[in-house]
Amino acid sequence: MGGTMTAESVKRVVQWPVPPQDGYTVDDLFTLPDLPPHTELIDGSLVFVSAQRIFHADAIDMLMSGLRRTAPPELKIKREMTVVIDSRNGPEPDISVVRAEAVADRRQTHFKAADVLLAVEVVSPDSEARDRDTKPHKYAAAGIPHFWLVDMAGQDDHPVVQVYERGEATGTYALTGIHHDHVKLSVPYDIDIDLTSIDAL
Repeated sequence: MGGTMTAESVKRVVQWPVPPQDGYTVDDLFTLPDLPPHTELIDGSLVFVSAQRIFHADAIDMLMSGLRRTAPPELKIKREMTVVIDSRNGPEPDISVVRAEAVADRRQTHFKAADVLLAVEVVSPDSEARDRDTKPHKYAAAGIPHFWLVDMAGQDDHPVVQVYERGEATGTYALTGIHHDHVKLSVPYDIDIDLTSIDAL
């Protein structure tokens, strides 16, 4: 009759892609089969994303809602879309504010850095160094004018938003404010977000 099923017989065989000698390109990022969702390309290396905390999902939902509420029609707010910086770098901000004309259709998988006005990263334990250092440097070098870094802080685990603006002369980000309860800004457009609204999610 049927054979006995053992742990060995059901063990899944995982074949990891072998990196090319010069690293991966954005073309590889979009065409390699079976990559995990939200895989990023950083300096020619594929970066896989670990399971996220509830804070990460709630912070993104709250900020998406707040950003969309006052966004002008010429801008769109998108979550977790690859931003192509160059042939070896395709990071995925948690949120991007992009020019509306950059949104082509619902099959679209990425944006050009030149179409992004604001990139937002919600810090995760597994990607803290990339969120705080690697990715902001790349966003600034690519000319993205605004960057937010969102962290979980305090005993109540509430979001704190650090707001940065790119200096034209330096080509780097400078901190313009740290927001604990409320984000009220005039750039890249009029923004008014109650950070305590995360409690309702």
